[in-house]
Amino acid sequence: MVDNLANSEINLQRIAAVENCFGASGQPLAVSERVLVGEGILTKECRKKPKPRIFFLFNDILVYGTIVINKRKYNSQHIIPLEDITLEVLPDTNQVKNRWMIKTSKKSFVVSAASLTERKEWIGHIEECVRQLLEKTGRQPTVNHAAPWIPDRATDICMRCTQTKFSTLTRRHHCRKCGFVVCGVCSKHRFLMPQLSPKPLRVCSLCYKELLAEKEEEAEKEKRKSEIFHLERPVYDLSSEEDSDKSDDDSEKPEQFPMGNEFYSSDVSWSAFHR
Repeated sequence: MVDNLANSEINLQRIAAVENCFGASGQPLAVSERVLVGEGILTKECRKKPKPRIFFLFNDILVYGTIVINKRKYNSQHIIPLEDITLEVLPDTNQVKNRWMIKTSKKSFVVSAASLTERKEWIGHIEECVRQLLEKTGRQPTVNHAAPWIPDRATDICMRCTQTKFSTLTRRHHCRKCGFVVCGVCSKHRFLMPQLSPKPLRVCSLCYKELLAEKEEEAEKEKRKSEIFHLERPVYDLSSEEDSDKSDDDSEKPEQFPMGNEFYSSDVSWSAFHR
């Protein structure tokens, strides 16, 4: 189906319609060999509460955004490369059913479908597109994923110190490493995680200690590698017997080399590096 639709007029029209719905705030989506596989509305579990979001599945990317007017206007466009996606089916809760997690290296989040059949279709199509894309590019699946943020409503107290109670004045924060809801005191540190952002991000006290320990361990490994390298480097004796300027027999007459113009005018190949 994807091969048949690639660069076809109907596919180009569908992609153009998606671009028009996002307007100037969205990125161009028309790329050679890109195919719009399907679209639909899923409920995304956001920080404050679950919210409906429009999702578009292409054969190489997953696009989603905020619904302003359904099928007419969307904004807050997000684009996720499919090779960065891993899916995980989640159990139902009392409030939400047909849930699954979309895990990527930069951001992971939970979505839910209107029915079990719809969830199966979404997961099946996404996984098949990912499989075909990885097979085509020869890349390996992503193994490191960002932790999903725990919704604010999940707790009224800091999940680290378990003492601070959140209120209008005491704000909730999220650790970018574990996704826990924490207070300001328990998340006063910042740490650079290049896979998530070029800038240092807020992390909780426990994750900060773990990240520091990992950094020190990596530094120690690099130090040991450097030490081993220098120990294993061969030591050359520049005054070995083979290269000695002294003859074993002091009475032996030293070899006479041609001097001056005689040397350069001879047929002796005196350098292997000047040819």
